[in-house]
Parts: sequence; structure tokens; C-alpha cells
Amino acid sequence: MTPLPEQIDLLILPSWIVPVIPAGTVLAEHALAVNEGRIVGIITRTQAANVQARVRRELPGHVLIPGLINAHGHAAMSLFRGLADDLPLMTWLQEHIWPAEARWVNQDFIRLGTRLAIAEMLRGGTTCFADMYFHPEVAAEAAIEAGIRAQLAFPVIDNPIPGARDSAEATAKGLKLRDELQHNSLINVAFGPHSPYTVGDTTLANVRMLADELEMPVHMHVHETAGEVSDALAQGSQRPLQRLKTLGLLNPRMQAVHMTQINDEDLELLINHGVSVIHCPESNMKLASGVCPVQRLIDAGVNVALGTDGAASNNDLDMFGEMRTASLLAKSSTGLSTALTAHQALHMATMGGALAMGIAEDTGSLEVGKSADIAAVDLSALIHQPVYHPVSQLLYTCNASQVAHVWVAGREKVNAGQLILPDQDGLLAAVKQWSQQILERDEDHA
Repeated sequence: MTPLPEQIDLLILPSWIVPVIPAGTVLAEHALAVNEGRIVGIITRTQAANVQARVRRELPGHVLIPGLINAHGHAAMSLFRGLADDLPLMTWLQEHIWPAEARWVNQDFIRLGTRLAIAEMLRGGTTCFADMYFHPEVAAEAAIEAGIRAQLAFPVIDNPIPGARDSAEATAKGLKLRDELQHNSLINVAFGPHSPYTVGDTTLANVRMLADELEMPVHMHVHETAGEVSDALAQGSQRPLQRLKTLGLLNPRMQAVHMTQINDEDLELLINHGVSVIHCPESNMKLASGVCPVQRLIDAGVNVALGTDGAASNNDLDMFGEMRTASLLAKSSTGLSTALTAHQALHMATMGGALAMGIAEDTGSLEVGKSADIAAVDLSALIHQPVYHPVSQLLYTCNASQVAHVWVAGREKVNAGQLILPDQDGLLAAVKQWSQQILERDEDHA
């Protein structure tokens, strides 16, 4: 073990540490040492007795895990939470969400909705999120202000969108944002072509060329529904994933979101090109979009990450709920009670996301040298007792409210269940004002 500095910034002493790497490991009676925003040691309590720390945090009954990574969402859409529920995907989009976006989305909307989403995610132990929405430069400001890690995928669509007249302008603005943020240790920028059915071949070929040249991730909805695939075939085209392969877009930087429709040929493409799949079980279930065959993907060696999607289609950003749903859905859809174990689900929600985003050297597990992105979950309450297996309790008895402490790069964001963000009262008041206006207009439209 590398000797610790003479004095460290933070020493955390929980009942259990689940580092995620090595897989399946649970450490009892250990401590985690943090200095200058990085993990510098995982040591026994006996060793910890002699460590000098500026802050020493005793957390009996708590389990320490890597900060959760929400690998797909549309943060600002938190302002549309509950606006249109119990509807099929295209009705939900065409009759409610798209009209609402056309009416309301501007920079103020993005700023407030992203702040609301970040507050919810941090409170629930999420220390990194992937966002795909309009005005990403505004979302970047909100993320930087909150001190949360983020991948911002700037949307590329052939039609006009808020903030860009066409895909060329969206790309130019997105690359400018990348240049401005390239030295920010917490924020990465990705291409966000919306989906195969909203982006043509010429635009996708340009995305591929630029993404390859700049080694940037590509984040895209792919095979979200059976209808998407059948419509593509009816139009005389290839299956969407095969089309992306033809255009050269399949590689380890591709993040294919949803993927509820996977045949044998699709699976071979994912395996051969190292594509990551982003699973959004609750959103897919709520919109009846289909079921991603997660266990089959994992068994084949495909990296699978976990995302909530936006709060407009979920309706929360609780990654604990998402892990539990993913595990139960995998079991019920396969008929195998052994499918997607608790440890596998936690890996999806941490290292899976880090691998997909290309940031696994910095986050996704509790390992010496990595950023101190950490969540402490309180398992001391009656509802969690007895605690035979802490990771099982995380999956099957916990939700976001059990998160007690959160650190991003060693900076505390939640302390004893209290969010450390400025002007939370002002945030709530502004959300209430916006929601009243949005609801009135949606009812008029309906």
C-alpha cells in the first residue's frame, strides 16, 4: 500500500465499502481516505486509527458506494414532469411534449429545469449525468455551478431546434462549447444525433467524421421501439443499427440508448464494434416501448449502463429505483431469478456508465487514484434490518431518500441528507411559477 500523506483532507469510516472494482467485493470495517479530491487509500479501521485527517466522518450503519452515473436523460425536461402520463410514445411526443417544447423551451427554461434535475440527482447519490437537450451551453453553466460531473451531448437534428436553425449550426455551437470546456475536469461534450429517424445520412456521416477526428462520444436513441425498426424497413432501408454501421458510426465511443429491439445480427454488431448500450427500464416500461435484453447483452460481453431518461417520461431521476426496476425486469422478462444480480445492477449504475462515457479512469469505482465521487447510504433504519448483504439492501430496500452523504471530486454536496446548494427556496418558487403557466397552456392545447 502506498503510504498516505501525513495529513489528508477526509477520512470516511462506514460499516461497509462496496468499491465495485473488484467485482462483488464488500469490505467491512474499512475506511476510505481522500486528499485533494482523490481517493488515496482504502484501509482497515486499525490502520485508520493513526491517520491524521482534517475531517473524520464516522458513518455507522452506512454503506459507501461510488457516486451513481445516470447515463441518459434530458435534465431540463424535469419541468415537464407529470405533464402527460399514461400515453404511448408518439402520442406523448406529438400531442404534448413537442408542442410544450415549442412554446416554452428557451434559455431560462433550460437553466431552471437543469438546476431542478441536478438538485434531485445529487440528493439521490448521482454524481455524474449524461444530458441530451437543447441549449447545452446553459446546462453546462448549471452543472459547473453545482459542481457535478456531466457529459453534455449537443442535439443534432435535421430540423430547426431551440438554439439552432439546422444541424450545421447545432454542430458548430456544440464544438465551440467543447473547445470552451476542454480543460474542465468535470464536464465532457458529446455529439447527440437524436435518432436514426430524425437525422439523415449526410448529417450522420458528418457526425462520424468529426467524432472520429476529435475522438468524441456519440450519444443517440437507437431501436427505442419496434415501430422505429419496422418503419425503417418499410421505407426500404436497413435496420437502424445496421445503417449506423454502414455509415461508420459503430465503435466504442457510441452510446446506443434504449435498444429494446435486438436480434442476433444486432447483437453481433454491438459485440464486434464495442458499442455501449444505455438501458432506461422505467421510461421504456412507462411508454410501453419494449424491453432491452440486458442479461443477454451482459452475457455476450456488451457494456451496459443505466439511465433514467427524462423526468417527463419516468417520472423521477432516482437511480436506486432504476437499479431495482432493471433487476426485477430482467428476472421477469427472462424467467430467470438469477438474471441481473444486485452487484451487476450496481455495476451498470456506476462503472457501466463510466465505461460508456470514456471516463472510467477517473470515476465509476472506489479505487486509489480515482476522483472521490462517493455516495454514503444509510442502512441503519428498521426497514433495512437485518443487513445480511449490503448490496442486496441497496437494490431491494433503498431509494434516493436513504442517501445521507455525497461527494463529487472530494467536495461534499449532501450532508446528513441535506442538499448543499444555494437558493433552494428560490428554485422551488421559480419551478412553481413555471409549472402553473405550462399546465394552463397544455390544458388549452388539449
